Amino acid sequence: MALQKVIMKRAFAEILLVLALVGAAAFGWLNLQKGNLANNNVAALETKVKATEHLLRQSVEEAEVGDLALDLMSEELVELRTKALQLDAVKAALANGPLLQDVELFYKLQKGLSVERQLGLGALRLLTKGGDDPGVTEAFQKALQMADWNGRKNTICAAQIGLAAAGGNVKVMSECALQPPNAQGASDAAPGGAHGNAHDKAAASAHAGPHWGYEGTMGPERWGSEFPTCGKGKSQAPLNIKGPFVKGRISVAADYKAGPLRMINNGHTVQVNVASGSKLRIDGVPYDLLQYHFHRPSEEQIDGKPMAMVIHFVHKSAAGKLAVLGVLLKEGNENPGIKTLWNYAPTAEGPEVAPEEVVFNPTHLLPKEFDFFSYEGSLTTPPCTEGVRFFILKTPVNVSREQVIGFPFKRNARPVQPLNDRVITVG
Repeated sequence: MALQKVIMKRAFAEILLVLALVGAAAFGWLNLQKGNLANNNVAALETKVKATEHLLRQSVEEAEVGDLALDLMSEELVELRTKALQLDAVKAALANGPLLQDVELFYKLQKGLSVERQLGLGALRLLTKGGDDPGVTEAFQKALQMADWNGRKNTICAAQIGLAAAGGNVKVMSECALQPPNAQGASDAAPGGAHGNAHDKAAASAHAGPHWGYEGTMGPERWGSEFPTCGKGKSQAPLNIKGPFVKGRISVAADYKAGPLRMINNGHTVQVNVASGSKLRIDGVPYDLLQYHFHRPSEEQIDGKPMAMVIHFVHKSAAGKLAVLGVLLKEGNENPGIKTLWNYAPTAEGPEVAPEEVVFNPTHLLPKEFDFFSYEGSLTTPPCTEGVRFFILKTPVNVSREQVIGFPFKRNARPVQPLNDRVITVG
């Protein structure tokens, strides 16, 4: 019995010891978990502190940039105030003097005002009489109608900005936005369609001003909504050339020179830009060849029928007058000159390409005979500026069907326009 009691006490002691060990282990495990949780919380707090410090540094940097911008704006404000005072001084001086009357009297004695004088007159009236004066809008509108879209864009921008300043309903081209005094890379090239300046397009993105095309929502029938002359002009081109004709006494001769080949796909046509030296002489007056480009089918029709294509050679005189020589292309044998051009013509819109050591003479695209139809017209692309003299050669030249298909535009021809009161002369 005594032995059994000893054994039982020993077993009970061992059980108590095991329970104590288990309890100690559980207590240690719980403390370990709490320690890990605490460490994780500390790490999370450290991450949040670092993120807060980063945001704080970023805020400080932004505040410094804001302070710098504010300083620059303050300097510009001082400069603007100075310019405003200068403008007020000019306005006061002009308003109290007879300069406007003297200028208008002088201009009335002129046979015709240049676009620059129209701009000057509009600006002078705007300064002296304000934007409510109808003469301001009239002067700027005339300047815009007369503007040479084949030259620098400054004239067009000045006329559009002047109209806008006078409260006129005009959409100022995006590239006419005023640039800061130190702005770099500002383009002074004019916007252009097919009849643009020889050097004015690096890419059609270009397309300056409202978008236009030959189909869709801004096809030819809608050009007038953005370019008023296209819709309201009375001497628009192209024409359906049909009799009766008037016999003219005009001499026309091409004096084209070979030069480096420079071509561009401006999104409306393939255009070849020409170096100086090539001329068209009209009654002995030289017109410089700026560029030539292609339309498919021909924009001009003969007795209601277009031909496969036409080449428009665009010229400009020293007086700023434009003349277009049209060469009709009919389907037939392969044209060697066009074969050379098509070898290098860019098939997609983009910058000008100038293949090395490639020389081309536009004379290769002309017929031997120089009999022509002639009429007063306009640019056949927006803004459809009028006052362009057209000479459409009677004799077409051949172009093969494959070469027509090889032209990257399926259709880029404006429909023929009303003749109105114009006459077509033959020479």
